[in-house]
Amino acid sequence: MALKLMYITNNPTVALIAEKSGVDRIWVDLETIGKEERQKNINSVKSHHTVQDINKLAQVLTRAELMVRVNPWSANSALEIEKVIAAGAQRIMLPMWKREQEANAFLRTVNKRVKTTLLLETKEGVECLDEVLKNPLVDEIHIGLNDLHLSYGLTFMFELLANGTVEALGEKLKKAKIPYGFGGIARIGEGMVPSEKIIMEHYRLGSTRAILSRSFCNVDLFKNAAELEKFFTENMQRLRKYEEGLKVAKEREYLFNQKEVKNEVRNIVARLKKGAK
Repeated sequence: MALKLMYITNNPTVALIAEKSGVDRIWVDLETIGKEERQKNINSVKSHHTVQDINKLAQVLTRAELMVRVNPWSANSALEIEKVIAAGAQRIMLPMWKREQEANAFLRTVNKRVKTTLLLETKEGVECLDEVLKNPLVDEIHIGLNDLHLSYGLTFMFELLANGTVEALGEKLKKAKIPYGFGGIARIGEGMVPSEKIIMEHYRLGSTRAILSRSFCNVDLFKNAAELEKFFTENMQRLRKYEEGLKVAKEREYLFNQKEVKNEVRNIVARLKKGAK
């Protein structure tokens, strides 16, 4: 079964290109509260999307699911959720929850009117995950490596993959029969840890969802929509072709890849720490 792929954009033209290329989920990102401060030294996407963008995309998408990440749970969350649902969101993601009460309040507020994703990206969230998973309203978990590695005081987001954290969480989620994904992937042949190695880890661990990172396709680098569509389509085809090959991969190949990922992550961390001195 191919990974469900997500792409962040509020641009209807880009969203339609992504949908046509086979992206399963278009992601509008309303999260702003606290993000700049948390990720000020991280080269991550910090969007300026609006509720109006949801409505624009809802009117043009025909196959891809429209997901919206709202702000962390607060006194304003219920109103924000109502606006997002009214605008046409088909799935809502809650970031940065630290207590089961926050996750449960979010799930009760949405109340199955649309699908939900809990973005697991704090060590406190990890600590209370067992209690959260008792809630029958949980649809899906995504493990957010950017903020979660910062929460643990680590140097590089894929340390969580190399040190067994993602695997342990994945086993817990599979046991609870909750679909999950983690992190983002670049295009084939790209990434600090090559994308194909990360994809192979998704398959080994039973992850079924992944974000297409900005390094998969940075729309700012293209002159026109035709150029963008050609690039996006070609790289989606390469990714899907690589996935096809994984269907016949042997266990020893997955274990060898796991070992390579650990080694690459160890080397990257050493370089990053050396550069920070």
